[in-house]
Amino acid sequence: MKIIRTAIALLALFLVPYSVHSATLPGLPEFIDEMVAKHQFRRGELENVFARAQHLPAVIELISRPATTKPWPEYRAAFVNPKRVKLGLEFWNKYRHTLRRAEQKYGVPQEIIIAVIGVETIYGQNAGNFLVLDALTTLAFDYPRRADFFRGELENYLLLAREQQFDLLAIRGSYAGALGIPQFMPGSYRNYAVDFNANHKIDLLREDRDAIGSVANYLQGYGWIRNGPIAARAQIGGELPTGEIRTPRTLLEWTAAGVAPGADFAPDQSARLIDFTVEQGKEFWLAFNNFEVITRYNNSDFYAMSVFQLAEELKAARKASIASQN
Repeated sequence: MKIIRTAIALLALFLVPYSVHSATLPGLPEFIDEMVAKHQFRRGELENVFARAQHLPAVIELISRPATTKPWPEYRAAFVNPKRVKLGLEFWNKYRHTLRRAEQKYGVPQEIIIAVIGVETIYGQNAGNFLVLDALTTLAFDYPRRADFFRGELENYLLLAREQQFDLLAIRGSYAGALGIPQFMPGSYRNYAVDFNANHKIDLLREDRDAIGSVANYLQGYGWIRNGPIAARAQIGGELPTGEIRTPRTLLEWTAAGVAPGADFAPDQSARLIDFTVEQGKEFWLAFNNFEVITRYNNSDFYAMSVFQLAEELKAARKASIASQN
């Protein structure tokens, strides 16, 4: 019993945030200097903000063990499941006109837009419980592996808050500092968020229609090809091809190496071969350009495949629903 009480006490200590002060956190005073000189922030206001920010050990712990360390079937089940399909169909029915408009404008299929939002926040239901300022400050100055990236996102968050008149100390998001219905990082928010409901403001925290247009704009911005393939099951004839299988090749080259997609595509289409460990062994897929674009949202084949497969489930469920009504 004593051991259990000790463990609980240690866990509680771990979860308690520690105040971040500009005088004690390495790199923060210089960051404030840079923001004052580069963007004309008021030094006193920034010092006051960061004096109230919190250092969160849990953020370092979470980012150090991402969900993709789980086996693929377990990871997939968390995102491709009846609940997300059901809620996704409701989202589709509610915003069908907005989704159609986004597809027409940006070339991104409606089911992909919905699936991204479904994977990210369950259609806006779970946008995160970490204060974005705390998460980004912790990662910018206590996560050396990606400090430069998170310093840039912290800079963008300060600018975004000024532009959108956010309360820096109130906005909550993911442990990595992503915010809103589509979980945009601050830099993506500033670069790709759009006013898609024409109310003269961009609001990814509360406006589903803005989130729909912004996701489509983001994917188009990273090179989404209208009507292009995303992924296809691959048939392996005999042994795996020699060489680096993840290096993109044309389908003509893959076919010559004994790999063929389970559907017809132009032979000059380029793809890389990826695999997933399932209960029966290995499952092989050819990943095309649009699959790679989804990984720009989250640099993980598990993530991109979950988005793709949830989108396929949504498309099939919607088709069945429409057929049943006729």
